[in-house]
Amino acid sequence: MPVQPGDGFTSEQRAELAHLLASADAASGLSFRLRVGGLAEGRTSAEDALAAEGVRASDTVLIAIDPGSRVLEIVTGTRAAARLTDRSCALAALAMTSSFSAGDLVGGIRNGIQVLADHAAAQPTVHLDTF
Repeated sequence: MPVQPGDGFTSEQRAELAHLLASADAASGLSFRLRVGGLAEGRTSAEDALAAEGVRASDTVLIAIDPGSRVLEIVTGTRAAARLTDRSCALAALAMTSSFSAGDLVGGIRNGIQVLADHAAAQPTVHLDTF
């Protein structure tokens, strides 16, 4: 399950987030994961959660949010990092925190996933002989 249990989302919100994550997976070929809950050690906790993905960690993009502590971490595996620059992740974080500050947790997550998926989507290779 991509969203951790006990996170306070309604069943409709959970379904929407699961659909967004699946769409991001399909559009990018990467594995998007969402963790909402305590991040006792901040980024280290997020990196540990990414490592727990095992062999899939390399292709994983983890969005970890601790609303109570106002912590947001975007952690990428090695292959995912080749497709998502620090700038792309910063743009996604900005999109999310803008909504979070307005009290819209789900909207912020939605915005962030969309930015990350758009930036990670494989771009078609244009060959000169196709013109």
